[in-house]
Amino acid sequence: MSQFDNVSVVKQANVYFDGKCISHTIRLADGSSKTVGVILPSTLTFTTTSPEVMEGVGGACRVRLKGEDQWKAYGAGQSFAVPADSVFEIACDDAYHYVCHFG
Repeated sequence: MSQFDNVSVVKQANVYFDGKCISHTIRLADGSSKTVGVILPSTLTFTTTSPEVMEGVGGACRVRLKGEDQWKAYGAGQSFAVPADSVFEIACDDAYHYVCHFG
């Protein structure tokens, strides 16, 4: 799917890590929320409160989940899951465009 139809968009952007990660929250008709964003070249550490699935829609990244020693590569069309109350590191050499699915 290349687009979400029938959504509302929160106008205020979510800006993290001095602008290295910027996203917008969208709310779907069923009441669920997602974020659509981009991570600029950097290595960042995120914490989660709910389960997340990060879907790559452009670019590539490397990810290391909490408790793992090795980094795994992901590109457009691939996704990775992060459990609730966890931490993950993400490294991007170029802009990485994503959709974050919660729950």
